[in-house]
Amino acid sequence: MFDLLKKGILTGVGIGLLTKEKIEEYAKKAAKEANLSETEARNLLNDLLKQSEEVKNELQKKIDTEVNTAMKKSGLATQEELKKIEKRLAKVEKLLVEKTGKSA
Repeated sequence: MFDLLKKGILTGVGIGLLTKEKIEEYAKKAAKEANLSETEARNLLNDLLKQSEEVKNELQKKIDTEVNTAMKKSGLATQEELKKIEKRLAKVEKLLVEKTGKSA
C-alpha cells in the first residue's frame, strides 16, 4: 500500500516540480488518508523529498544538455569560448604594444 501510494503521488503530481511545502502538504494528506503511522508518514515525506530532488537534478541535466545543443546549432559562442578569445586577444595586444610601443 505504501509503495503504491508513493508511486501514485510521484507520477500524479509531478513531484520534481513541486516546492518542499507542497510535497509536505501532499505527504500529510496522503498519510492521513492511508492511516499511516507517524514513522511511515515521516518515511513517506523523506522519500518524496529525496525523489523530488533527484527528479529536479535530472531535469536540470537534461535542460543543460538541450541548451548546449541549441547553442552549438545556433553558432553562438559559449562563455568558455569567449574567455579563450579574450585571452588570445590580450596576448595579441601585448605583442602589438611591445612591437610598436603604442597601446591599442
